[in-house]
Amino acid sequence: MSKKLSVNSAHPEELGGFNPIATAGEVVDFRDSWRIFRIITEFVEGYQFLSELKKEVTILGSARLKPNNKYFKVAEELGRLLGKSGFTIITGGGPGIMEAANKGAYEVGGESVGINIQLPFEQRINPYVKKSIAFYYFFTRKVMLTSPATAFVFFPGGFGTLDEFFEVVDSMELGHMERAPIVLVGKEFWEPVVNFLKNKSIQEVNSLSESEIQDWHVVDTAEEAMEFLKDAKDKPNICGVGDLNCEGGPNWRIFRIMAELVDGFEFLSGLKNDVTVLGTKSSLPGSSYYQAAYELGQVLAKNKFTTITGGGPGTMEAANKGAFENGGMSIGLDMIMPKGERRNNYLTKSLGFSFPFVRKLIITAPSDAFVFFPGGFGTLHQLFELLTLIETKKIEPLPLLLYGKEFWQPLLDYVHRLHTEFNTISALDENSLKVLSRPEDVLQYLR
Repeated sequence: MSKKLSVNSAHPEELGGFNPIATAGEVVDFRDSWRIFRIITEFVEGYQFLSELKKEVTILGSARLKPNNKYFKVAEELGRLLGKSGFTIITGGGPGIMEAANKGAYEVGGESVGINIQLPFEQRINPYVKKSIAFYYFFTRKVMLTSPATAFVFFPGGFGTLDEFFEVVDSMELGHMERAPIVLVGKEFWEPVVNFLKNKSIQEVNSLSESEIQDWHVVDTAEEAMEFLKDAKDKPNICGVGDLNCEGGPNWRIFRIMAELVDGFEFLSGLKNDVTVLGTKSSLPGSSYYQAAYELGQVLAKNKFTTITGGGPGTMEAANKGAFENGGMSIGLDMIMPKGERRNNYLTKSLGFSFPFVRKLIITAPSDAFVFFPGGFGTLHQLFELLTLIETKKIEPLPLLLYGKEFWQPLLDYVHRLHTEFNTISALDENSLKVLSRPEDVLQYLR
């Protein structure tokens, strides 16, 4: 594979000595309060924009597919069918599948909406969008794209589509999002993903339940997709910020998001030489993957690296334990659940979050490297998000290390097909994904 990616991101020494946090958008120093307010402004405007929509169906897929592609034609026809039935079509507002779905809705007088992103290279709004809003930060835009809709339709796509797909299904599994119909268009594209989840995430590492995927609908035509969408029920609108008509009075959600962002950026500014370890919470003590994660924590501690995890059980606990018992910095960034925070006992420092998208932003702020152990929706979501940010030049390339060739090889083969067969990604940077066979192998990739 050839090296395709280049980045112009600022380095720490170019920022006056501050310890910057590279978010999904640009370098953010929490001391620059206007940057925090820029993020919050996007949330305020985004939630207000969504609050005015009804019967939304979010359609996601590749920006690279041309009008002569069969999936472009299917997306156009589906947009037409949904538009005639009174649904609002939401896309990313760009070309490819997005343009096709917007075009179908537009031409039958349906509501056609685009939620766009500003990229270092041009990302145009397609001419069939009636209402639109643009975001600078990937994570705020994705919150709006994946906020509870009446239903979700995923066409073949690249890293971004897979990131959005796994974020939606992960949020549903964790109860952070109300369940909605999931329609996957293109059996040749999506059946390998479903099979990977069944054979690896469910059967091999028990990170998922079979029930989580049994209600997905894999189809090939717009008519088949419409059968699973036509009876989808509208959901209550998201309240606008400060809307006194919202049940319960003024909406303070935005200020809580701001507080978590500030706390998270400040927390990260005190860390250095950190490696983020991700993987299933289902890995049990005594298992080979638990032992390998423990040994990785040991290696990192002995070489003066900080170990960062989600702070919970399984792979997270194992890596934290290895670091903690060997005198290393052991960090947990966990979710505050209804029954309290779920933290393992091997943390030297931790921070809890109420909003999953804020926690995800903080845990994926670039470390010296990311190590992915076998996992389910959450692990895959974080992997594809980082690949998306690298490919779109929102962050500089960094090592993404996969532990366990037996688990990851089918997915690597699938990613190769995204370029060679489906043409939904560029040739992958040969240094972006590496497979580790031993925990100590991580050292050769650390700066």
